[in-house]
Formats: sequence, C-alpha cells, structure tokens
Amino acid sequence: MEMTQYLLSRPHTLISLTAFADRYQSAKSSISEDLAIIKEVFEEEGIGDLQTLAGAAGGVKYMPKMRESTALDIMKEICAKLEQPDRVLPGGYLYMTDMLGQPELLADVGRMFATAFADRRIDVIMTVETKGIPLAYATAACLNIPVVIVRRDNKVTEGSAVSINYVSGSTKRIQTMSLARRALKEQSHVLIIDDFMKAGGTIQGMMDLLFEFKATVAGVGVFVESGEVELEERLLEDYVSLAKLTAVDMKSKQSTVIPGNFFKI
Repeated sequence: MEMTQYLLSRPHTLISLTAFADRYQSAKSSISEDLAIIKEVFEEEGIGDLQTLAGAAGGVKYMPKMRESTALDIMKEICAKLEQPDRVLPGGYLYMTDMLGQPELLADVGRMFATAFADRRIDVIMTVETKGIPLAYATAACLNIPVVIVRRDNKVTEGSAVSINYVSGSTKRIQTMSLARRALKEQSHVLIIDDFMKAGGTIQGMMDLLFEFKATVAGVGVFVESGEVELEERLLEDYVSLAKLTAVDMKSKQSTVIPGNFFKI
C-alpha cells in the first residue's frame, strides 16, 4: 500500500489526516480506517508504532522500533562475526570498518538505537569522525533528525569553530576535537553515537564540547563497548551499548563479544 510506504519513508514526522485525504482524494473516515489497519500491521510485525495525535493540529506519526527479541537475534549474529580471529587489533580493539559499510547492518543498528532513545527529546545526533559517521546517519534516518560531525582538527571550509582538548581514556594522551559554530544551535538536545568505547574519553570530550554550546546530552549510544576496563577507569555510567567486548587474547587472536546493556538478559 502506498500509504504504508509514505509513512515508512517519513519517520517521526507528523502527518495530518487532511494531508492524506488530499493526497489520496479520499474521505478522512476512510483514511482513519486504513491507518488503523496499518497501525495493527506495524505492531504485529514489530516494525514500530503509529502514534495518533488528536485535535486540529493532530495527525499520525510513525516511530520506527524493533522488538527486543528480533534485535537480540540480529545482535547475536553480529557478535559472532565480531569474534572472528582476524578482527583482533593491537590495544584490545576490533576491526569493524567492513561491517560498518553494510547497509542492512547499519539499518538494523540504526533502528535499535532509535528504539533505545525513542522517548527522548533529540534535536540532532553527534559523532566524531570517522567510523561513527555511518552509525550516526543510520540512527538519524530512523529519527529523522540531522547529524553533526566533530572533527579531530578544524577545517578551513567550515569557518569558525569551537575547539577543546580532552584526555583519551585509553591512551591518556591529550587530543583535540572541534565543531564548527554553525553546525549546532545553542541549547540543542543531542544524542551522541560512537562505534567503540573503551574508557569513554572521546565521548566525554564530546560532552565537554557540547557544554560550550550550552547543549543538553539527551543520551549516549555505542555500537561496541569494551568490558576490559576497570569500573573506576570508566568515565561514563549512563550509556546504551549494543555489544560488549568482554575478553581479548592477543596471542591466540580470540575474543568474546556478547550483546550489550541494551538487552535485558
């Protein structure tokens, strides 16, 4: 049904019954009946919610979501791929670049993050270059909001920027990150998305950068977190992870990756 596709392509967008009636040259009562059927199908298939807002300024809004059981099955497959021996890198990291280029995987991960933060007020998604970019855009597509990218250094083409120094939680080195002043409005509500978190130094740096914009951190989502970090070294407590690297043996190139704290298991 064309109406279904119309909703799927416009997540988190309020669409009035009048707009549908004009688009399909149909009575609002008929439109309401069709929407009721679509809502039921979305819920049965675990595609998401179709929210109805009453009143003159009301309408319907499609909110992409994924059932936890479905997400868990998908993440178990992803974890198995992440455990491949040739993915172990020096320093306890995992090679994930090839996986972060797969559209189907990104779409699934984006929907998981959209589900995790569905009840938050979010104006924009922030990530740091480079591997977090596809994850941020996949999530943004589900939430229908823009993305801002924090740079490791200031680009001339982006005009004036705010730069800060931060201490990398894993290497303890002082590094720099910057964000163009025009990229983010002050007092925005920002969802931070990153690909890998060890101690959380990079994410803490982004949070410090947001303070300069008087912005609010609406949430933090990471694709994979390292479990080989002592609790006292972890700089963050409130975050959502989809996978957790619990063990790495550099000699045997063996690693253990399990579903993250997004899953109630």
